[in-house]
Amino acid sequence: MSIQNPVIVVPAITGSELRDEYPVDPQVIWSAVLHKQYERGTLHPDDIRFDLIEPARVRANALFPLIYSQLIEELRYNLADSPDKPVPVFPFAYDWRQPLVQTEALLKDFIAEVIGRTKLLRHYYKSKWMDDPRVNLVGHSMGGLVIAGYLQNAGATHSVGKVATLGTPFQGSFEAVLKVVTGTASLGSNGGNSREREAARLTPALYHLVPDFDHAVVDPNGQPVDLFKVDAWQPGVIETLVTFISTFGRDPARRKADLQTSARQLLQTLLDQAAAHRARVRALDLASIGLDMKSWLAVIGIRTVTRVQLLMRTSDQGLPIFDLRADDRRDEWTPDFPSVRTGDQTVPYLGAKPPFLDPRHLVCVQPSDLGYFEMGDRVLRTATGLHGLLPNMNLVQRLIVAHFTGVMNFDNVWGMPAPDVNPSDWDPPVKGLRVRMKG
Repeated sequence: MSIQNPVIVVPAITGSELRDEYPVDPQVIWSAVLHKQYERGTLHPDDIRFDLIEPARVRANALFPLIYSQLIEELRYNLADSPDKPVPVFPFAYDWRQPLVQTEALLKDFIAEVIGRTKLLRHYYKSKWMDDPRVNLVGHSMGGLVIAGYLQNAGATHSVGKVATLGTPFQGSFEAVLKVVTGTASLGSNGGNSREREAARLTPALYHLVPDFDHAVVDPNGQPVDLFKVDAWQPGVIETLVTFISTFGRDPARRKADLQTSARQLLQTLLDQAAAHRARVRALDLASIGLDMKSWLAVIGIRTVTRVQLLMRTSDQGLPIFDLRADDRRDEWTPDFPSVRTGDQTVPYLGAKPPFLDPRHLVCVQPSDLGYFEMGDRVLRTATGLHGLLPNMNLVQRLIVAHFTGVMNFDNVWGMPAPDVNPSDWDPPVKGLRVRMKG
């Protein structure tokens, strides 16, 4: 293999720990499973750049090792020609609460830092990589949205060679709606309590994940519902923001009517930020920034029971109510009828479908792709679902290596075409990839 670009791994929402750097001895306030200080992890309603409980200085701490350590170590091992010529693979921790445009700016700076550090390695300094230094990016779930937004904003000035995204909700996931409405969902941490729900409603990045593909959310008459409009959301969301503004806001003397107006404005601001980012992702044109569709490996999980639609009904008072019916969670894919009504438990296929890629290039994986020796990963799947397990799957790790190197050095690598693609038209970006339709 020729020398490989250094790699940056961008995790999912809640995939980075958060720590408060205000104490002399910084404290972890949010980890993926065991440690959650909700008040200290919630943002302030008067200025969502900062934290609810001040003084504080909350920053990203580290990637969640149970999900990402194996992926990073496998890439470091399999991308290098020899141990004395390592390929740098960097984890990129970020504050997953914030609007993605802020994270994209941090990623831009981090890419420049990684390139600068890699230039100090002798085997890179002596290689052709120095002529046009670039990085490869791996994004899991929301991490893929960060990558897409960065590339769209950077345009032709980017420094990216190839991209791999895993289960990214490019067009949204219903689990984001459930997280905001109920506090429980197959997305990120899953406390399922009122504190989790309240924190979610003040998390700007979470609104970047709401679904908006064709007829994702419909009313009883079959008309599409725009979740980027404040009036589409249940009143309880507004009431939570009213409570936070009245309890923690700088001006406790505000009238109730003013509180309602402020809460509606805050929610619409969060939705506007998300809508603008979704529009930017849809506008991404790889050819115009010097990439082609084969430079992007989009891995999508299917054949798992997933919420594939959401109905909205109206209460007797004329207010919107989400109808969270169990029969909207389904997997209709079969070998004889590969339906698009499937997903990875968290992201439906139609939500994961990148608007800027030809579906013929997508690579799908399924739960049965877990190998015999991945029994520990099967246990992890019980906790995280196929979506959270994607970075840990040996098959997915081999797909990424083969994509980045352009060489198929593995005998046991396969994939599936997207449900709406004829197998004879499948054209995956990984050379020598064989198709597997059953399992």
